[in-house]
Amino acid sequence: MKTIAELLFPKDILLDVAVLGKIELFERIGEHLEWVHAIPQRSVVQALAYREQIGSTALGQGIAIPHARMKELDRIQLAYLRLAPAIAFDAPDGKPVADVLVILVPKQASEEHLRILADTSQMFSDPRFRERLHRCHDPMEVKQLFDVWPDTLS
Repeated sequence: MKTIAELLFPKDILLDVAVLGKIELFERIGEHLEWVHAIPQRSVVQALAYREQIGSTALGQGIAIPHARMKELDRIQLAYLRLAPAIAFDAPDGKPVADVLVILVPKQASEEHLRILADTSQMFSDPRFRERLHRCHDPMEVKQLFDVWPDTLS
């Protein structure tokens, strides 16, 4: 099974993204994935919006993990977006979301999908990781932080 670090690439790290709400965020994610990976934007937006209707994917502390299964995928696709400014996301703590890790998985992915969700939750619950993430100024710095977590934060 692959790790977050193995699945997240600098080209899928977008910083200081300005959107007004969830749907605009999902559209921006879809635009990026269609442009970079030829994943249909409409399918991305529909999958993420459908999953969000089931319940908010915000964790609290300014973090959301929008995730969905997509029949169009043959491998897990991740993207990280830092929003500026943060947006309302129906988080359990009521705080707006600025850190977004998108996880899209093929229909048949199950155990790997759940492990990645768990790893993401653990990673973002570490305040030291979040502090260092917010000090990153470019996608390569962000990627390097994901690559070394949790080793350098112990």
